[in-house]
Amino acid sequence: MDLDLILNSFPKLFLASITTLKLLSASMIIGLFIGLFFAILRIKNTNVLGKIAYLYSYIFRGTPLLVQIFIIYYGFGQVEFIRESLLWNILKEPYWCAVIAFALNTGAYTSEILRSAFQTIRPGFIEAGKSLGISNKIIFYKIQIPIAIRQSLPAYGNEIILMLKGTSLASTVTLMDLTGVAKYIISTTFKPIEVFIIAGSIYLFFTFLIHYTIKSLEKKYSF
Repeated sequence: MDLDLILNSFPKLFLASITTLKLLSASMIIGLFIGLFFAILRIKNTNVLGKIAYLYSYIFRGTPLLVQIFIIYYGFGQVEFIRESLLWNILKEPYWCAVIAFALNTGAYTSEILRSAFQTIRPGFIEAGKSLGISNKIIFYKIQIPIAIRQSLPAYGNEIILMLKGTSLASTVTLMDLTGVAKYIISTTFKPIEVFIIAGSIYLFFTFLIHYTIKSLEKKYSF
């Protein structure tokens, strides 16, 4: 075990983890809005919009995240219409391609998590709101959505952790995130064990923080 390599690599890997956290934060925020939007379509519409929402969820949950990244990063660049449009300013950047892929992927899982949470809301909450003369729109946004978010916290916490580990795939499109920098160090030192022990420890530390935060929110907002 090369302790000098571990000590020298840790600062580089820890700085690289900032890119990982940026990827995670951006994709989870965008994915939350995407998931909420499609979850609402699923529970409010049984027509074409509901079927489109189901198809979106089915495709992105049924295909590997790595394939989705490659299609967005490599595939869109082969379409002349996209290369000549303003979208190319975004899609030519590996960072934004990764964010888009991660957001669409986590959005599909989030939509299923929230849909299930909406369906488990006790009818008594809605009936209580109606008995007070509250409109259906206000009941949905002020009562159903907050309750659904609270009930989905455990499952959503697992999704955040899965997406944290999924960000390691960003290195496949030349992004120097935590895994990308680890691969670079290994390519120059030929000592993968020491480097991956550090990288894995950093991922584990972030997983612990996410798990602790979700548990704290569950206790705070439990009812």
